[in-house]
Amino acid sequence: MFWNPSVEQMPRPELEALQLQRLRWSVAHARHGNPVYRARIERAGATEDRLASLDDLRRLPFTTKADLREHYPTGLFAVPLDQVVRIHASSGTRGKPTVVGYTRKDLATWSEVMARCLAQGGARPGTVLHVAYGYGLFTGGLGFHMGGELLGCRVIPMSSGNTARQILMMRDLGSQMLGCTPSYALTLAGALAEQGIQPSQLRLESGMFGAEPWTEGMRQAIEQGLGLRAYDIYGLSEVIGPGVSAECQEQDGLHIQEDHFLPEIVDPASGEPLPEGAEGELVLTSLTKEALPAIRYRTGDVTALTRAPCRCGRTSSRMARIKGRCDDMLIIRGVNLYPSEVERVLLRMKELAPHYQLLLRRERALDELEVQVEVAETFLASAAPGWQSDAEPVPAAVQGLAERARQRLLDETGVRMRVTLRPPRSLPRSEGKAVRVVDLRDRG
Repeated sequence: MFWNPSVEQMPRPELEALQLQRLRWSVAHARHGNPVYRARIERAGATEDRLASLDDLRRLPFTTKADLREHYPTGLFAVPLDQVVRIHASSGTRGKPTVVGYTRKDLATWSEVMARCLAQGGARPGTVLHVAYGYGLFTGGLGFHMGGELLGCRVIPMSSGNTARQILMMRDLGSQMLGCTPSYALTLAGALAEQGIQPSQLRLESGMFGAEPWTEGMRQAIEQGLGLRAYDIYGLSEVIGPGVSAECQEQDGLHIQEDHFLPEIVDPASGEPLPEGAEGELVLTSLTKEALPAIRYRTGDVTALTRAPCRCGRTSSRMARIKGRCDDMLIIRGVNLYPSEVERVLLRMKELAPHYQLLLRRERALDELEVQVEVAETFLASAAPGWQSDAEPVPAAVQGLAERARQRLLDETGVRMRVTLRPPRSLPRSEGKAVRVVDLRDRG
């Protein structure tokens, strides 16, 4: 389904002309509305009248999360505060939270791009949309909510947590589309199984999952556990929130809403632009945002772009699934490793459950990685029945499986890591973003 076909199917030359027109507006708006942006843009000699083509984008300076923190809380806003009708913020787990603002027009834009994303995943007027993203300063819940209402969905604003109540409402209200993090989708699937509820007893058809990196293996586990089609969605509060891009029903890359967000891929180290198809850091420039324009914002997310035609008929660029964040990359004995690479290997082993954590320690001045992953109940039932606690001796079959997992991880990543298998339901479950890496290097 298309929500706005005239834009979603716009020929590339027309789209790029619109992007250039809006880029000039956005640069002018940022320059005239904010002294920090004005100084940077004028120092770079990249004022709106000097932007002759989209290639001139690279003349503009980057913006980073550090800039938002330096000018905390509202020092990069480009409109008077009396025009700001909504405030959101990041969690601030790595420093000061990043505060973002929205004018009424910004909220309308956000609703529009989210409606498109939901339609890409199969939502239509009347779809029962179950929103299990958190509401509040986090942008996930309200982003889905507004887009669903604009599309004409019947929105259930559940927020995150209280898993038993989530399942009750899904059953009784006939939820058809689910929105939450992929890790919480797995938590819901596990709770269904524990209650003896078959996915076929629900009316779920599709789900849009984001806010953390996830793999094809995780998609398969979610689709099997919940009986739906799982779609990836991407966004970040500094740019708009969820709705920057999402998969269509082809599940072949995430369509970027390019009439509002201009994407680039750059080398994370040098900042130099990379060619189409190359993997690097995603940089986004907002083209219509009023309250907090994003001029070449370095997202820190690693992906690749393609402009190849999609079978769905949309003409926008597509981004590959996020591989990880630049600052989440682990360096183990000189080898670069993203947590998603470990997940990809683990989830291809049917004897393992899709619940894991990576423990990072320092031993004898070297970083060591331990992978803790749960054993699938189907494997235990046939190979090691009765093993339900870490306090019990580890059965030989489980020890053998751990060795196979260790060897497969070494073969496919080039990193030696310890593998500890855990009984079912022994690792913590997530109600929001999963904590995949636990850094113990500075503890004791």
